[in-house]
Amino acid sequence: MFTYILAATESNSEEGSWAFLHDPTFWVALAFVVFVLLVGKKIWGAATVGLDGYADGIKNELDEARELREEAQNLLAEYKRKQASAMDDVEAIVAQARSSAEAMKESSVANLATSMKRREEAAVLRIKQAELQATQEVRHQTVDVAVAALEKLLADKASGKVGAGLVDDAIKQLPSSIH
Repeated sequence: MFTYILAATESNSEEGSWAFLHDPTFWVALAFVVFVLLVGKKIWGAATVGLDGYADGIKNELDEARELREEAQNLLAEYKRKQASAMDDVEAIVAQARSSAEAMKESSVANLATSMKRREEAAVLRIKQAELQATQEVRHQTVDVAVAALEKLLADKASGKVGAGLVDDAIKQLPSSIH
């Protein structure tokens, strides 16, 4: 356009330097430039608004993605902590179970030893009672045999009424004095 203005001023130097103002091409070019400036400004504003909105949308999506990533990292860290805590709990439970099993084993061994000792003492006591009972039975049989032998001896040696009374009294007193 500027070349046209320069060319018009040089060719019309006789009419004056403002002769290009009478040329319709100049006015069409000027109207085109003004139109482009006015419409371009509105188009530029609309394009800027659209691009700004698009940029804001992208920025919001990036912010949201960043927040989601941070939230995911926090959740991952929290789950790792929970897993570590659960593993610690499992190890504590296993240790407690081992300790309980060991205590139960020791208790069972002690109970078994105590039970065996009680059974042994009970067996020794039963043996002693059996020995006492056997000893008493032997004594009773010995007494019974001695009484029977004494009865026979006295019956053979003592005769008459006096001998029979003595024998009867001795026989009655003998079991109570021996037992």
